[in-house]
Amino acid sequence: MWAVLLQFLLGLIVLRWPLGREALQCFGDKVKSFLDFTFAGSTFVFGYLAKGFNLTEALGDLVKPQNANSSLQNVTEVAPPSIENLPPLFVFQALPVIFFFSFIVSILYFYGIMQWLVLRVGSFLQLTIGTTVCESMTAAANIFLGMTEAPLVIRPFLPIMTKSELHTVMTGGFATIAGSVMAAYIGFGVSPSHLLTASIMSAPAALAFSKLLYPEVEESKTNLANIVMPKSEEKNVLEAASNGTTVGLTIIGQIVANVIGFLAFIAFLNSALLWFGSIVKLDFLTFEWLLSMLFTPLAYLMGVPWKDSRVVGELVGIKTFANEFIAYAKLAQVRSVLEERSVIIATYALCGFSNLGSLGITLGALGALCPERKSELATMSVRALCAGSAACFLTACVAGSMIE
Repeated sequence: MWAVLLQFLLGLIVLRWPLGREALQCFGDKVKSFLDFTFAGSTFVFGYLAKGFNLTEALGDLVKPQNANSSLQNVTEVAPPSIENLPPLFVFQALPVIFFFSFIVSILYFYGIMQWLVLRVGSFLQLTIGTTVCESMTAAANIFLGMTEAPLVIRPFLPIMTKSELHTVMTGGFATIAGSVMAAYIGFGVSPSHLLTASIMSAPAALAFSKLLYPEVEESKTNLANIVMPKSEEKNVLEAASNGTTVGLTIIGQIVANVIGFLAFIAFLNSALLWFGSIVKLDFLTFEWLLSMLFTPLAYLMGVPWKDSRVVGELVGIKTFANEFIAYAKLAQVRSVLEERSVIIATYALCGFSNLGSLGITLGALGALCPERKSELATMSVRALCAGSAACFLTACVAGSMIE
């Protein structure tokens, strides 16, 4: 109950209170402006691949008609009209921001600023909700870090944590997104203020749903006095910054590989379903159509207007069965046909790693940190995934109730 009340309180402050809303909007704009400095590096390295290419501007008078009756036919041999405007390529425009963000986070971690933030937010969650210190710390860490990095905060305690605490650690990872990929979603045009609000609001929701689906029946062996925040292993800030960009390269590689794999698989499913649909006279049968039918009621219950529920339901389905990266890319394509209310609710509902692909990631990460409890982690992983999804949907419901 306290977790839900805290979620509503956060929603009231940042979504309904004018001063809080303006402050968060200002902060989001500053974050976006700060991350836009990435383009100074990406355009230097990738050139027109990162910023796009306008052939008319590049060739100047060569592509201008000689008189009112002439056309571009004299220069078609130089430049076909089909490539007059070349948009920036996704991998070179949206993803390089991860390099910059990871660079900055590593510097903050080296100076202990990130550890201080996690410790303070974790202490606040423990005080207000009543969860154990390890659960609160990982929930706080997931706001700033990813599902593979956040457990490092409590790594020494993983072997002695209760099953319910381990379940909460996994749920927190599924219910939020990493700050590094958040930067990429901002590149899609998603509101940075809403992304940040979603991650903050989902932290208490993850704690609540984790305890609902896996109640605590043991006594925790950890307390706040035992927690020692890990320090950076780098010798100086330059090494930390360099290692941060290397981590960013790994993240980008994983994103690109997953996007290629899942989009290819979805295309295969669509082809198979269209073939089957042509046999049974259901020409509209596609994977996206099935997802929209499955999740349309959920989208409507979250507060999406009925006329937009099918599109938002499809996005939620893509996020659940593929990943949130593809879903946010799709949202950027369809947002022009949706109401602003629908776009905001979808932004909150998609803001989490709760998808099937993340199951393997979290099991691999936690299994490496605590191999002796890998079988227990595998047993509760699907339940944690459901709890993380429910936390995202609750956050979207709360946001929907706050939007005027």
